[in-house]
Amino acid sequence: MAVAESAYRAGAQFVDVVTSDPLVNRSQLLYAHDDALGALAPWNRRRLREVAGPSGAFAAIVGEGEAGYLDDVPPKRIADAYGRRAKQTAFLQNAQLNYRARWTVAAWPTDHWASQVYPKLELRNAKRKLAKDLLDFCRLTDADGKGTSGWLKHLQTLRRRSTKLTKLGLTRLELRGPGTALDVGLVPGTVWIGGGDTLEDGRQFAANIPTEEVFTSPDARATSGTFHCTYPLSFRGRLIEGLRGEFVSGRLVKLDADSKADRDFVAAYLDTDKGARQLGECALVDASSRIGKAGRVYYNTLLDENAAAHIAFGSGFGGTRATKPERAINRSTTHLDVMIGSPKLEVTGIGARGRRIPLIRDGVWQI
Repeated sequence: MAVAESAYRAGAQFVDVVTSDPLVNRSQLLYAHDDALGALAPWNRRRLREVAGPSGAFAAIVGEGEAGYLDDVPPKRIADAYGRRAKQTAFLQNAQLNYRARWTVAAWPTDHWASQVYPKLELRNAKRKLAKDLLDFCRLTDADGKGTSGWLKHLQTLRRRSTKLTKLGLTRLELRGPGTALDVGLVPGTVWIGGGDTLEDGRQFAANIPTEEVFTSPDARATSGTFHCTYPLSFRGRLIEGLRGEFVSGRLVKLDADSKADRDFVAAYLDTDKGARQLGECALVDASSRIGKAGRVYYNTLLDENAAAHIAFGSGFGGTRATKPERAINRSTTHLDVMIGSPKLEVTGIGARGRRIPLIRDGVWQI
């Protein structure tokens, strides 16, 4: 209701509320005929077309709802369903990632999620504690200033940081940490983004609430080395521990996890699209992140990716190139963030003439 009220105050003509139930999704995946997997209702496709247009806006409120709701669903059925749906809605992802459509994702506590994060607290207290965390991460507490002033000031800090990185004109990043020795190539004219986004028509919006990252889309052809996730991946109701792998010539050639079943679960998702085994994003987060400072896993990618540096398999972002056409951006229909950062991660930028520029040392920005 509060989101609808805010939207109408801002001039919205119509607010449409759509819910997603993981147990309903599970029913389709288990019992639908093969040709119904990933099916999208015609009226839903029309709704998404309008949301992707210049007068639309998409606001998602997320929270973990059910643990393991896909555990006994065959991975191939999951991959087929989500792969088919992704192809049908690629227009929306393209509009969002290329800054033609307004969208945002924000988190709010659910019963299951709060009990995951604070298992020792009574449910009501767990939800209140998680809600306080979220307000703190978004700089919306009394200590952060009046109204949204703390949030807007934080976005300015991230924008200044991304502008500095863009001006450095880096050609490569070296990421070094426990289990991670990754070299990520960048193309000339790479632009870094952080602290909100700007549409093609100049309107501004913040895609992630909260956010701590500055990010860009690397050269999808030029990643090499190994990575080891420092946070578990909460993915489609499943907790993936110990995800790790190796890149050669831009492509993920090796993938592993603590559980073979988890490894196969992620691999099945990546194999739904030919670009999913290449990088689309490299995002840097230092130890000043309030989410990272909390020192806990939140079992939600929106939060956990903003606790630590991360990479993403699949689609990259428009707006990360200073010139047209935008070179070497991954155009996959997938996007999967995995966290590789920690206080021990060191990030070095390589300049156009081979100059080595410390970006993050001892968990702290150096620029």
